[in-house]
Amino acid sequence: MRARLDSSLRLARVRGRLCVHFQHLAVVLCALLALPAVAVSGEESTPTAVELVNASRPTACAEEDNVYVKLIGQGVAAFRIEAHHPDYIETLSADLTAPDFAGCDMSGDPAYAFTPRTVVLYEDAEIKLIGHAFQSFWRPNVVPFRVAERTERGLHLIQVFLKQGAKATEFLVLYPADGYWRLKPLPPPHLGDSAYGSSFLIGPIADERRPLVAIEDVLFEPATRTFHLAFGSGGRGSLAIAAIRDDAAVLDVTFDPPAGSIPFAALRSMFVAPQVADTAEVRWQPGAAEPFSQVAVMDLRAERAQAVRFGRSIPSRHNTSAPDLAFHAFKILPAVAKER
Repeated sequence: MRARLDSSLRLARVRGRLCVHFQHLAVVLCALLALPAVAVSGEESTPTAVELVNASRPTACAEEDNVYVKLIGQGVAAFRIEAHHPDYIETLSADLTAPDFAGCDMSGDPAYAFTPRTVVLYEDAEIKLIGHAFQSFWRPNVVPFRVAERTERGLHLIQVFLKQGAKATEFLVLYPADGYWRLKPLPPPHLGDSAYGSSFLIGPIADERRPLVAIEDVLFEPATRTFHLAFGSGGRGSLAIAAIRDDAAVLDVTFDPPAGSIPFAALRSMFVAPQVADTAEVRWQPGAAEPFSQVAVMDLRAERAQAVRFGRSIPSRHNTSAPDLAFHAFKILPAVAKER
């Protein structure tokens, strides 16, 4: 499901539902950890590890997000997300992105009616935002989206494009009504475009038929390329576009830590089989001086990690070019660090 408009709309309709040779991953993850620390509200923060809790379940439907890995950490207030092409990206002569509804039954999914529309929310010399309201969506929520002096309500998809001359390439999307995000690097030249695969949630996660983050309000700040979020359950967060390149897309995330054991983020994806998956393996490092561990994503249990990456080591017949997603640079506030 590509980044073009028709593909993004199709991806949204079926969303009810990482691609590395993992020896190479160790090098890449170490490089990620060497990146500058994420700032938290101007205060010095403390690196930490987080709990990975796997709530995934089997499915036969390639358009269902059955992979659900929660990230939990008391006091965690910042981290970094990166998307990287799979190691095999240069070997692909064609990309497989068509939806596969074999084994799917979505007849029971809720559908609330809306008036379809498309609006250009913001555009400058480097970036462009387009918003879409769909004919139907699984949640009735109407979320205000603000940018510059403009406010739009009831949008279901926000697309973010990088402008390069006459070309505009999509690399990030947000679904405001349920809090899902997708990210990818700029596409390799030989493919012309690349697919989204896994999604992620940021903020206090709740379950309403499926995991979600209730967003009360979104403000995009063009000068800093930052999304400011007000959460429905209280608290605020921000997501800043730190880098977008042909080898990586980088987001810096900060937020008010959720209470107790509520997840502050999650990986959402699809796994039917290694050859039919948007993510198939997970690799994590418990601590800076500890070795990396690796398992099939469905075999992951509760683990502690200072860095984690989700990917695929063999090409999938579903969203073949979709990126790996890495989560790292977890930070806690000084007050919480002193309590530990």
